[in-house]
Amino acid sequence: MRTIVKQLEPRSLLEYRLQDGSSYEGFADKDALRQALVTEQGGLCCYCMGRIRADAAAMKIEHWRPQSRHPTGQLDYGNLLAACPGGEGQPPRHQHCDTRKGDRDLARNPANPADRIETRLRYELDGAIRAHDDGEFDAQLDHVLNLNLSLLKNNRKGVLDGILRWWQEERTRPRSVQRARLERERDRWRDGGDMLTPYCQVVVWWLEQRLARLSP
Repeated sequence: MRTIVKQLEPRSLLEYRLQDGSSYEGFADKDALRQALVTEQGGLCCYCMGRIRADAAAMKIEHWRPQSRHPTGQLDYGNLLAACPGGEGQPPRHQHCDTRKGDRDLARNPANPADRIETRLRYELDGAIRAHDDGEFDAQLDHVLNLNLSLLKNNRKGVLDGILRWWQEERTRPRSVQRARLERERDRWRDGGDMLTPYCQVVVWWLEQRLARLSP
């Protein structure tokens, strides 16, 4: 999970929200909404960081606060995120992200700067994602979002294994060179523009941990 910086909402959403009796179901321009959400998230699911595309078959429009219990936020762009299909149609044990979450609330929002989502999470060598010093959110990662599903753990472990192999070669260099190359590699994974690499934040987190261990 990575920080999502919300951009300007589609004009069609703004104009529709100001109309009397407006509702999410009645909003017709969902194609524009999908495109805006996917672009600001770099083509990654708001929760698992898997690849998404701006079409109905390849993503879901997620209400962070479920519209069934928070109807006043159903057209609030700050409440809207882009999520992957999350195993829709499969048994619940194989579902994840918005599909598994359903109408349950989450303690933290990746699009809320106050939640500082990236500082709350860590990734283990087997690909597990954990929230440190936040027991409620840590439990939700497992039981609400199912982010430690074997498929997702293996995907995260794959990118971790890749950066560990890269580091085995880099660590033989002098420390000053190590720092510069770690910073460049971190920036490459972090600043990928409109199409980020799936699970990129796992690598960014690991690189920042390694940078913190190097002397200035």
